[in-house]
Amino acid sequence: MKLGTGIGWRPEIADAVEALPGIDWVEAVAENLCEDHLPASLTRLRERGVTVVPHGVSLGLGGADRPDPGRLAGLAARAELLGAPLVTEHIAFVRAGGPLSASPVLEAGHLLPVPRTWDALDVLCENVRIAQDSLPVPLALENIAALISWPGEELTEGQFLAELVERTGVRLLIDVANLHTNHVNRGEDPSTALDELPVEAIAYVHVAGGVEKDGVWHDTHAHPVTRPVLDVLKQLRSRVDPPGVLLERDDDFPPAEELAGELTAIRGALASAAAAPPAGRQRPARAPEPAPRAAGARERTGLSQTALLSTLVAGTPAPDGFDRRRLGVQSRALAGKRAEVVAKGAPELPEILGGGYREAFLAYARNRPMSAGYRRDALGFAEHLLVTDRPADEAARRRLTRWWQERAAPRPPRRGTRLVHAARTALLGR
Repeated sequence: MKLGTGIGWRPEIADAVEALPGIDWVEAVAENLCEDHLPASLTRLRERGVTVVPHGVSLGLGGADRPDPGRLAGLAARAELLGAPLVTEHIAFVRAGGPLSASPVLEAGHLLPVPRTWDALDVLCENVRIAQDSLPVPLALENIAALISWPGEELTEGQFLAELVERTGVRLLIDVANLHTNHVNRGEDPSTALDELPVEAIAYVHVAGGVEKDGVWHDTHAHPVTRPVLDVLKQLRSRVDPPGVLLERDDDFPPAEELAGELTAIRGALASAAAAPPAGRQRPARAPEPAPRAAGARERTGLSQTALLSTLVAGTPAPDGFDRRRLGVQSRALAGKRAEVVAKGAPELPEILGGGYREAFLAYARNRPMSAGYRRDALGFAEHLLVTDRPADEAARRRLTRWWQERAAPRPPRRGTRLVHAARTALLGR
């Protein structure tokens, strides 16, 4: 299906998206939509004939556990509500722990890279087949950006994606900004990845902005698209004419004119690459078949992912072979994103705490990994403040108590809650 040029639909820029010229389709984060009704803006876009694709972020298909049936059913319901031609998700894990590792479930609140190993590929392929059987439309999977590399990887990114497509027939959503991110952070050549992956399986392409700090590229989706990212887009276009290309922006939204300018730059990059002589392309040989392996890929994957995530969100010792400095960067990035998402979902908290919100939340998050969703995280943060008699300002504490009471319980947390927090800490081994 030919999608054309699109933009990520977000509530904050809904009016701008509706007014932008030349928008053929939009992509909406599936978890931000209800299963039974659409925001008015998306309804109007659909009435105009604009295609809407739901983009999931919470399945964790690269995780050791099989996909959650409830999450799959929710994604399927949104695809049917939108009349979408396909749905998309990520090649990532977002939680770890549980029965496979005999440990508490931990939530990353972010997309984390799976190791490019045969074990991880086996698990991913089985999870993808389960998802494909549960969805009413085709599935496409996105390559993610990563700050860290797994030790002992057995395949390149292109080989990993090629094997995934060969085994499952899944489509690909290639994010050229993520290819650039992995070039800066992990030294991986985007051209090599594009040569190795099956470009004919591409369903569409993401283009997004980021920023480099201290030699690390942060895929923020909150900065303008850079020239190096457009150059990767040109490299992709020289190999294949993608069915669709989409601009992503998730924060620090610019005026509509700037969004339009970025879309123009994307169209220009595609046109210039299409006009160039096509590069000769010969698909590299498939990765050699692995040696026979013992059963238990899920268990091995679960243990390794739990160890990594525990380091990132609970401060446990780093597993062998990882770059500890990069783990620190990733850990701080996860905590910062967690603070930002909680602030967006519960804006009353930064209003009550003022300039001290971020510091207080990061101190809270340092020893309390997220084990449920962001709503529970916001309530847990408020409970933590109240049981430690904060904030110090009495009026602010009363406001926080009322906020907590309206959402959690008729009485503010007292000494009993302190005991529960202590028990949780002991169970998590901190």
